[in-house]
Amino acid sequence: MTTYVWGYLEEYAQEREDLLDAVDTVFKSGQLVWGPFAEAFERDFADYHGVAHCAGVDNGTNAIVLALRALGVSPGDEVITVSNTAAPTVLAIDMVGAVPVFVDIDPKTYLMDVDLVEAAITPRTRCILPVHLYGQCVDMDPLQALAAAHDIPVLEDCAQAHGARYKGRIAGSMGQAGAFSFYPTKVLGAYGHAGATITDDPEIDARLRRLRYYGMDEQQYYVVEQGGQNSRLDQVHAEILRRKLTRLDGYIEARRTIAARYDESLKDLLDSGLILPETVGYNEHSYYLYVVRHPERDRIIEAMKAYDISLNISYPWPVHTMTGFSRFGYGKGDLPHTEEVAGEIFSLPMFPSLGESKQAEIIEALRTTVESL
Repeated sequence: MTTYVWGYLEEYAQEREDLLDAVDTVFKSGQLVWGPFAEAFERDFADYHGVAHCAGVDNGTNAIVLALRALGVSPGDEVITVSNTAAPTVLAIDMVGAVPVFVDIDPKTYLMDVDLVEAAITPRTRCILPVHLYGQCVDMDPLQALAAAHDIPVLEDCAQAHGARYKGRIAGSMGQAGAFSFYPTKVLGAYGHAGATITDDPEIDARLRRLRYYGMDEQQYYVVEQGGQNSRLDQVHAEILRRKLTRLDGYIEARRTIAARYDESLKDLLDSGLILPETVGYNEHSYYLYVVRHPERDRIIEAMKAYDISLNISYPWPVHTMTGFSRFGYGKGDLPHTEEVAGEIFSLPMFPSLGESKQAEIIEALRTTVESL
């Protein structure tokens, strides 16, 4: 059987009784689209992050779209972000009619190089959107100080950073708002599409709630106060997520254990050109992905198939080089670190139910492959 970067079947087997009970409980309630289960998850998720508000939505992309709109980003405005991210980060900016402005990354952490942000600010800048990639947070203190000095809101993209911490503060709780995806592969994943945005600002939360519900006030149905859309979190996913939230810290601890085994077992391959993930001292990594780097990345991925191990690249094509975003005026050579990293990074299997013996097989296969290059 092929081993993939992500797998949920063992987790499902372990949690099946609870997950099916969640589905059955919601179905029996007669309230499928909105109601007490979604509200309970929102309260619990907000509490977990130490913030006042959470608005559940239908997917992670819309979590960013609605947050941008709630923060006042309008067509023609500029949003500073990175190109080393999943395309939906930038698609969300485009969906509100705004213009993405890219800064390069730190080649060691693969995260936004905060030192480059100030030079990217213009009179049209209306938001800074740092991406907490792979389970590690961007350096938020200097970024927030810069944003505050220019009176620009910060929206954290936390799709890959559930439970990650920066100087003790949890991802999503530091900016004006934090957007999350609960796609099944995530550290906290639903069994389908789901998302949420959190904030401490009651006005931002109120706007989010209207925007996700056709622009209507949820207490006054059928009266549209502003243009919105249908993006509410459904009850089944909400109840599944609420129950899985109680296990989130356990998922993260399991991921850290797996990462530590990789670190220890692969460190002797550094002389063979393999670069392991670098965790900055102020960060507590949640390891959504375990991303390594090698100049012969493509040969390694191909060779690992012989061991029934399928590796992944997150992401092989920087967003700024994609045809669909060419109208924003970027091209190859504009973000050298981003482009160099994209040609060498790849992800090893990383999910909480990855057993030690299976991981040992992956490590041995990778060792044999790298040493044979």
